[in-house]
Amino acid sequence: MAPYSPPTAGRAGKLRLDFNENTVGCSPRVIQAIRDGVTAETLTLYPEYGEAREAVARYFRVPPAGMLFTNGTDEAIQVFVNTYVDAGQEVLLLRPSYAMYRFYCEVAGASVREVAYPMPGMEFPLQEVLDAITPHTRAVLLSNPNNPTGTGMSLLAIERILHRARKAAVLVDEAYYEFSGVTALTEIERVPNLFVTRTFSKVFGMAAMRLGCLFSHEANIAYLHKAQSPYSVNALAVAAARAAVEDTAYVESYVAEVLASRELLCLGLEKLGIGYVPSSANFVLGHFGERAVPVRDALRGLAILVRDRSYEAPGCLRITVGTREQTRRLLDALNEIWNL
Repeated sequence: MAPYSPPTAGRAGKLRLDFNENTVGCSPRVIQAIRDGVTAETLTLYPEYGEAREAVARYFRVPPAGMLFTNGTDEAIQVFVNTYVDAGQEVLLLRPSYAMYRFYCEVAGASVREVAYPMPGMEFPLQEVLDAITPHTRAVLLSNPNNPTGTGMSLLAIERILHRARKAAVLVDEAYYEFSGVTALTEIERVPNLFVTRTFSKVFGMAAMRLGCLFSHEANIAYLHKAQSPYSVNALAVAAARAAVEDTAYVESYVAEVLASRELLCLGLEKLGIGYVPSSANFVLGHFGERAVPVRDALRGLAILVRDRSYEAPGCLRITVGTREQTRRLLDALNEIWNL
């Protein structure tokens, strides 16, 4: 196995457009909830999830028994794989996609089969995915929208995959749902082999809290509980989540700003003659060719961080979409660098 080693040092104080984080911060209500939750007594107690689970389930419009709190989406993927995939069983992934899908499948000893996104357009390869599903497929892991391409799937496409993969567990990771508006979450009660994840690391601005949610039919959640540590999510994280979902105006305002900024970024790239993949997420994958790494390094010299994805999408940089002011700063810097 190749270790997953994200570059996480030296990012403070820079314009962080490299990890698809919220670039303005979480709701003030989250900060207040954390402050209120830090007392000598509360820190001595193991976390209790009941009230927070009810509030978060109400926000996502699912029954409380149809969800798990997880230590980030990473633990959700791990629990899913540990529950449904044994050593030697076949799992289907896409490439490029979120690295932790392959990571946890390899830890489980699964046989990994991949379908590639076609270059350069990176459209979702629906027919190729359908053709790759066999009676031996035990699990299918999808990201919608996909990271790092930004490519989205329609609900119809997801339903076709679920129908073809009736003997498999199908996970749809919706970390960037708020920026696309397409969700399979409404189908979990109806479709027994469907699992959906959401995260508080992106639109809610709580990446440091490490909190995710895993949703499925209540019978599936009962099995997933067996593969999860009972206290893997800390009490401050669930208190913060409860506050976050109560501030819907904050989320809506941030999403509107990002969508406007994404359009501004794409127009700016077009003016510079830089190709990109049309995105349904809060990031854009740009085609910089042989100049990808030099451009990344030049931007870093200007205290602007973007993510090089050339190792899996040759010549590509992934750029997180921040506010319009932040995007203008990025485009000004790119204009200087690209025309040198």
